[in-house]
Amino acid sequence: MSEVEETLKRIQSHKGVIGTIVVNSEGIPIRTTLDNSTTVQYAGLFHQLAMKARSTVRDIDPQNDLTFLRVRSKKHEIMVAPGKAV
Repeated sequence: MSEVEETLKRIQSHKGVIGTIVVNSEGIPIRTTLDNSTTVQYAGLFHQLAMKARSTVRDIDPQNDLTFLRVRSKKHEIMVAPGKAV
């Protein structure tokens, strides 16, 4: 089992985790535990949000970069850990 698979399995095993989505640098889902329509919706919206957040961080400090994004609502919490390119 690869390191990525082990990490996803560990995340998915936590209580309350509904699903995981892995996207490529263009925001296209490449691995998911959710249904297709939910995956496409979340991947597209959070890719845009992560790009905007990264741009904001770099506008403030060009030497800095976005490493983690957490969005928490009354019902859910979504955590985004962008790789080298969002």
